[in-house]
Amino acid sequence: MMKKMITRRNGNVMETDIHGMSPAEARRELLRLLDRLPQEITELHVIHGYRGGDSLRSMVQNSLAHPKIARKMQSFLNEGETKVYLKGKK
Repeated sequence: MMKKMITRRNGNVMETDIHGMSPAEARRELLRLLDRLPQEITELHVIHGYRGGDSLRSMVQNSLAHPKIARKMQSFLNEGETKVYLKGKK
């Protein structure tokens, strides 16, 4: 059974937790989330963990691609989180 992604919103920042998902499941759910994010969201913080291996972190940082993504950066304070910065309105 696939683990459900937990998502919270704080102003213009959305946070989602993909712990326990396979990279393929996480990619599918992240792309679905990116497709439906409100335009006022400027950052997506993806919590993927790092102590149980780096397959989720690697997928998010190296191969996750979507037209809304401007850039990605690992959090300085938390190795288990990647900050995804989104493109602004055109």
